[in-house]
Amino acid sequence: MSIGVVIPCYNEGDVIESTLKAIKDTGIFDNIVVIDDGSGDDTFEKSSGMDVKCIRLKKNSGKGNAVRMGLKSINTDIIVLIDGDVGNTAGEISKVIKPVASGQADVAIASFPKTNKKGGFGLVKGLTRWGLKMLTGQVIGSALSGQRAYKREVLNNLWVPDGYGMEFAMTAETLKMGYAIAEVEVNMTHKVTGRSFKDFIHRGRQFKDILKTIILEAAR
Repeated sequence: MSIGVVIPCYNEGDVIESTLKAIKDTGIFDNIVVIDDGSGDDTFEKSSGMDVKCIRLKKNSGKGNAVRMGLKSINTDIIVLIDGDVGNTAGEISKVIKPVASGQADVAIASFPKTNKKGGFGLVKGLTRWGLKMLTGQVIGSALSGQRAYKREVLNNLWVPDGYGMEFAMTAETLKMGYAIAEVEVNMTHKVTGRSFKDFIHRGRQFKDILKTIILEAAR
């Protein structure tokens, strides 16, 4: 059984090397593909020095486009998605792969531990829970997590949209098609938004994109 990983990145030069080292240290991946989504820093240069396949997009087009490009470049039995900012905790993804590799689930999603950092007010998470319940009758607590493992056959049938609604859409599509999802607790960390003006703008865009995705999913 072959396993590949797609790592979409945007300005992750400060952490991408530690992410890739942790992924490589697991020894379980047959293919590792980094998609540099038009970064303005040295993400591509640092990734290229880690002996992995790197694809550099000329301009920043969003995570959904980066993931789609990565999926075109990989053809393994299990495909893993990992964000570039998880650093030396990336090795925890091996826990997420297990239920898919063993046949216990078609898809597995990493469930992160709670952080002590104050974030938003739960509007995005509330919208996500409501949207999934309305569309599928189910709720997945980690629906917005970017750390996932898929059977290839599932990804072949999924809609991967642009914008911050990508993970929501992929989760909803998986449930609507009747595939089994396992949520796996991991000791991963990543960059977390706080309560700065920039952070609230980010969450506002995320809320808007997820709401748009819910409307589009309801019409599919």
